[in-house]
Parts: sequence; C-alpha cells; structure tokens
Amino acid sequence: MPRSEIQKEQISSSMLGRKEGSESLSREGLRGAHGAQAVLGVPAAPSRPLQTGMEKSALASSQLKEGSEKETPLANAAFWAARKGNLALLQLLLNSGRVDVDCRDCLGSTLLMVASYFGHLHCVRELVLQGADINLQRETGSTALFFAAQQGHDDVVRSLFQFGASTEFPTKDGGTAVLAASQYGHAKVVETLLKHGANSRDQLYDGATPLFLAAQGGYVDVIRLLLSSGAKANQPRQDGTTPLWIAAQMGHSEVVRVLLLHGADRDATRNDGSTALFKAATKGFSEVIKELLKFSPALGILKENELAAELTQNERIRRLLWPREMRRKS
Repeated sequence: MPRSEIQKEQISSSMLGRKEGSESLSREGLRGAHGAQAVLGVPAAPSRPLQTGMEKSALASSQLKEGSEKETPLANAAFWAARKGNLALLQLLLNSGRVDVDCRDCLGSTLLMVASYFGHLHCVRELVLQGADINLQRETGSTALFFAAQQGHDDVVRSLFQFGASTEFPTKDGGTAVLAASQYGHAKVVETLLKHGANSRDQLYDGATPLFLAAQGGYVDVIRLLLSSGAKANQPRQDGTTPLWIAAQMGHSEVVRVLLLHGADRDATRNDGSTALFKAATKGFSEVIKELLKFSPALGILKENELAAELTQNERIRRLLWPREMRRKS
C-alpha cells in the first residue's frame, strides 16, 4: 500500500542560477555589509519603509529595462544572503534599489521563501518590512508559510501570521501548511497553525487528512492537537484507509490506543475488506493487536475466508487471536 505524503519541497544553492560576480559578492558578504559595499559601490543605509505596489512595479520595470544580465549576480547574492541568514548583506542589497524584494529563482522561489525555509527569522522580518509579498507561490504552489511549517520553524510561522500570511494556498498536490507540519510531526507548528485558522480537515490529493498523516508517522502529540480541533477520527483516504488502519499498518500502538479512545471505528474496513486487526496480524505487531483487542473488535473473515490467526506465523500473535476466534466459530 503506498504511503500518503506531500512531496517535500527542497531549497538548495544548486537551484539558484549563478553567474560571474555573484560568488565574489557572497564571499564579501561573509565579512559583513562594509566588505560588500566595495563590490556594490553603494553606501550602507537603514531599512527602507514598506514599498507601495506602485514603487515595487516601478522597480521591477526598471530592472527589466536595464536587462537581466546586469541584475542576476546581485539577485543571486541576495538569495545567498537569505539562505545563510546574512542580514547585513541582505539589507545592503535591498537598500541599493537594484534587487527586487520579490525576485525569484529558477523554480519561482522568492527571498522570503528561502529565508523561511532555513528559519532565519531576522531575515524574514526584514524582507516583509521591505515589502515582500508574503503569499506569493512557487511553481509548485508552496508559500513562505508552507516552507516554514514543513521545516518546523514555529517562530517564523508566528511571525508570518503577524504580517498577514494566509493558510488558503495549497500546493499542486493539495498540500497545505497544516498537512506538511502534521506529516513531519511538528506539534508546535500545528498548534500555531490551528490557532490561526488552519483547517484540521484539509485533504491531500488522495484524501489523506492531517490526522491521517500524523497517524502514519506515529506523532501522538500532533494527533491529540488535531482531534481536539475537530479532526474526524474515522475520515478515510480515497481507498478507504482510515487513520486507525494506517497506524496499525505502521505498528504505532500508542497512536492506535489514542484513536480508539477518541472514537475510531475498530472494525472499519479498507476497500479490499481488511481491518486494522488483520493488518496488524499480517505485520506481526503484537502490541497493536493488544490495544485493538481491548476494544473487542470483530473477528470476521476476509474475502478468502482467512482468520486473523491464519495470516501470521508469529506464535505469540496466534495465541492472542486463536482462543477468541475459536469461541466465535463455535
């Protein structure tokens, strides 16, 4: 059975186009703003106030007229600064008026997305104050909020919300910030997202919910947060797989217990007719079976008339299941 998962978004230096001049500027940036001034030929200056839409359009227009070849090295240096968290160099480049705060790399990533991905809160704040569009989407649909959530940077997530970030922008495969944070077990981020209106019932392309992804990964703290925020314990994936079923498949006994205590249907079947108990038996997960047996699951049969004990060679599991099945058959 294939796993449900959001394609993990990556940002690396190999994605940023590099041309002659950008690397030397980046090296100077390591020495701070004063070292880079000689390369840029501009004085250091305090951060400018938020740009208006007209000002940003004028800047972009002037850069197009000047030609992309001239601007590419400076933009690359800005991406390097955002990636490394070099605030002094980033400020210098933005204040020079020669780098658009919303410039993009070859995949459509912005400076704000890069800083958010790497968790550089001071750079994130600077970019927003310089007028960065907080809800721009990459080619894949990802936003700065999505990147921060995926990487578990709760301080960045909170800051983005303070500046008006929206949770309403899914990726092309249906991924949202709360789905990404749930998939990777970032409980603090999930809590922050839910407090700011994220939907605990968001669904991935195959119907998987945040609860399903957290159950698949075994993230109990995330599961408790989602359940307390209205997540449905029995919401299945498109193939009928429930959070309980996937938890049993993965051997997460504590997750199974928590889901059962919150009303998960112990006898829910996938489209192929299998239950969580049967899956745990075939996988040999005795601790999962013990949790399920506490809730008296049905010991019915599959399409080929298999009994749970017949699906495993594990003697410990067979002893757990045979007495109950024999009583049921009689």
